[in-house]
Amino acid sequence: MATSSSAALDPTLPIIDVQRVSLQFPLSSPIVATAVSSNVLLLALASNRLLRFDLENPSDIDDIDLPLPATKIGTIRKLFLDPTGSHCLISTTLGEVFYLHSNGRVVKSLGRLRGVVVEAVAWNCEGPTQGTREILIGGRDGGVWEVVVESGGGGGFMGKEERFVKRVWEAGEAVTGVWADLVGSRQQGMRRIVVASQGALKMWVGKGGRSGDTVGVFGKLFEGETPSVYEVERGDGYGGISSLAVSPDPEGGSDTTERAYAWLCAQGVYTGPLLTQSTDLTALARQIFHDSHMFPKSQLPPMQSSSGRNRTTQPPISSMILTQFHVLALQEGRLTAVNRLDDTVVYNQEVLEAGQTILGLYADQQKNTYWLLTSAEIYEIVVTDEDRDVWKIMLKKGNYEAAQRYAHTSEEKDAVAAATGDHLIGQGKFAEAASVLGKSSKPFEDVALGFIDKGEHDALRKYLLTKLVGYPKSFIMQRTLLVSWLTELYMAKLNQLDDTISTKAELAAGSTASEMQKQLPAVRKEYQDFVTRNKADLDVKTTYEVISAHGREEELLYFANVVNDFDYVLEYWVQRERWTEAMAVLKKQTSPDVFYKYSTVLMSHSAVDLVEVLMRQQSLDPKKIIPALLTYNRTIGSLVPLAQNQAIRYLSFCINHQVSTLPAVHNTLIALYASSLSTDESALLSYLETQSTAHEHHYDADFALRLCIAHKRVASAVHVYCTMNQPSSAVDLALKYNEIEIAASVADRPGNDDILRKKLWLKVAKKVISQNKGIKPAMEFLKRCELLRIEDLIPFFPDFVVIDDFKAEICAALENYSREIDGLKASMDASAATAQSIKSSISAIDSRYAIVEPGERCWKCRMPLLMRQFFVFPCQHAFHADCLGEMVMGVVGMGKGKRIRELQREVGRVVAAGGRARKEGLVRELDGLVAGACVLCGEGAVRMIDEPFILESDNKEEWAI
Repeated sequence: MATSSSAALDPTLPIIDVQRVSLQFPLSSPIVATAVSSNVLLLALASNRLLRFDLENPSDIDDIDLPLPATKIGTIRKLFLDPTGSHCLISTTLGEVFYLHSNGRVVKSLGRLRGVVVEAVAWNCEGPTQGTREILIGGRDGGVWEVVVESGGGGGFMGKEERFVKRVWEAGEAVTGVWADLVGSRQQGMRRIVVASQGALKMWVGKGGRSGDTVGVFGKLFEGETPSVYEVERGDGYGGISSLAVSPDPEGGSDTTERAYAWLCAQGVYTGPLLTQSTDLTALARQIFHDSHMFPKSQLPPMQSSSGRNRTTQPPISSMILTQFHVLALQEGRLTAVNRLDDTVVYNQEVLEAGQTILGLYADQQKNTYWLLTSAEIYEIVVTDEDRDVWKIMLKKGNYEAAQRYAHTSEEKDAVAAATGDHLIGQGKFAEAASVLGKSSKPFEDVALGFIDKGEHDALRKYLLTKLVGYPKSFIMQRTLLVSWLTELYMAKLNQLDDTISTKAELAAGSTASEMQKQLPAVRKEYQDFVTRNKADLDVKTTYEVISAHGREEELLYFANVVNDFDYVLEYWVQRERWTEAMAVLKKQTSPDVFYKYSTVLMSHSAVDLVEVLMRQQSLDPKKIIPALLTYNRTIGSLVPLAQNQAIRYLSFCINHQVSTLPAVHNTLIALYASSLSTDESALLSYLETQSTAHEHHYDADFALRLCIAHKRVASAVHVYCTMNQPSSAVDLALKYNEIEIAASVADRPGNDDILRKKLWLKVAKKVISQNKGIKPAMEFLKRCELLRIEDLIPFFPDFVVIDDFKAEICAALENYSREIDGLKASMDASAATAQSIKSSISAIDSRYAIVEPGERCWKCRMPLLMRQFFVFPCQHAFHADCLGEMVMGVVGMGKGKRIRELQREVGRVVAAGGRARKEGLVRELDGLVAGACVLCGEGAVRMIDEPFILESDNKEEWAI
């Protein structure tokens, strides 16, 4: 079996099309009944065989036989499949009812339903499990039964076939259709039952019973509720045809599409929505009938006879089903499709030839497929894009929300939006109209001017916001104009609210000032969100002008914050002397220029916080902060203790933590220290000493010295003098201000330079002696320097002084001189003894000798020493004369070596000439140069300490271990 695939959505294709399905297998007998659900097609043949097909896999066919021959149970007349294709009920002509499970091939008889000719089944809307749960069965005799059938795996039964069978209602005539579902929420437990008979349509809404109750789930509803009834008159020639159809499940599982029902009766097709929600669930049935309408048979296109003329009488509708939006009706061989929303005929074609036995129309409730079957052929009714015109219908009916939902293309949505907006304006719903019209292509100026003429500025603002969202980012000019206009509207609205609140007036619309008070924060929040969201489109200069023109400083400030115009925000807070707010803004800044610009004023009013912020900035140039620090120091810094001076705190941070070497920073810190009102200069001195330990100070010494002297920072000035290597000036300055201790400490600094130290101490001594009224205290102080003697100090004493005051010191000095004279005498005696000893040693040199053994060798060539002229040293080293000359030439300097070579040549010439006297003089000089000291242990040996033991020219094998 092969089915055709539906065509792609194309607005040019017809909504309804009928395609014959080719059968890939031969039929052994005609088809007498069929059912389709969840892609399962079930065919009943006249031979009481069942063929089950999977429409997605047509080659998969199940062939099932009924358990008894047709003579006993009758032939199959109708098949009923649940929406999931899991359960099937089979009705025969002799009133037998059988059950078949989708997983099984065994057909079971439902004995308790024997004699019931089944015309309709309402399956449980909560979905089946292994069993059917509670279902309703309508019979030809007018009875309605509640039945529960339980099934085991593979189609077998658990216990009895029918766990529950009860006749719950009597229609009085054949029941042709039954439907049951839930209304409201599942927790409410409200159920709805629709029962169609040949002349009436009845509907119950109410709470049912619980599963397992003796009265039944639906029985309680039938007993406790009165149905709403819709009846029709049976016209002449009425054939008794009646059926009930319900639209399929919404495609894609969507819950936006309402279900609909259609009742085929004598007058035509009665159709309407199956509402599932209502404010009054008990009146839901009456509401549904109120919203339903009849499509009479007379409105169907007339059928033509074989001669081509219209037939005078319309044949009855033999079968009817519902698609999502259309009613499909079958009249003999003609298929007609009518839109149930506006009763327009969208399809009317003869699809079957005369003489064919028609079984009817069938719908797959879950898969949204539709089928037309005859006793020998299968046709698929292909529905293509059937909701394409629904938006137009809904628009005509004024159901704008539904029209918008069913509009698919941009043109359709635009048309719906324009019509909806106009409708809402007509109803005075301007805010809603603004949101809708903002999404339409209706001329901008028409809409905007319309709102302006009506004074609906709130609606205009909403319209502009909606249009702004619709413009892409590339529409720079349009977006800029819109946001500028919106800014103007926001400012006007805020001013209006403020005026209303301040005057406590009532607006024309009846809003009171208290209501405006509640509305003001909402509008301000809306403005803030608008600015934050569209800051890229706002022209800064224009926006400033618009907001300033309305005098909205708070909004202006918010805008400046959003666009990161912190310069404006800071200036705003500074002008109003709101230092806390200004510092809160400054803490978020990183641009050095901002700090340079506002540091002066903030340093004077919020110095502690500002310095905290400055110390966190790594990119600042401290030189550009110095003017602010000096201004602060002039106004505030000089009045607070040094420990609380924020200018000093920042400069110290730059020096100690950022290791700044800028002279300006160091000089400024010295100036602040020196100019302080505090008499304590320990901080300044500590800084100067710290700089001295760094071996290189970064301040201007002359500048520092002038400041220290000008502000009488004596200790600091003395320290600077010392760093300038001017101890004499340092002592003079200290003595000028009677700082004797400081002067004494400076005088002790020269250390090993006793001359300078004595000179400095003499200055101190002069000052000390001149200041002290008594000589003894002065003498006690001057004992700190051991270089000072009493004779050095006597010139500083007054002309008239009693010697008794320093008699002890004079005596001590005289005793010291006596000891020094004795020491010098002893030293002279020792020197005389040494000179006599040297004289004796010189006299003994002429008689000094050394013993040379017969086998003694030269220390250089290792040859016998007595072979030729040699030298012997007191250290017992002996060398041949020529060997000693070679060794001496290797260790002496260039000048001495040159002289030795000259003497050797001169001796050779004198010997040749026979000058004996001259020869002896040259030889003595040569011997003095060569043999003046032992080459191995004399001064030459010391100079050879860096020579290696083994030279490159030596035979290394001789030194091998």
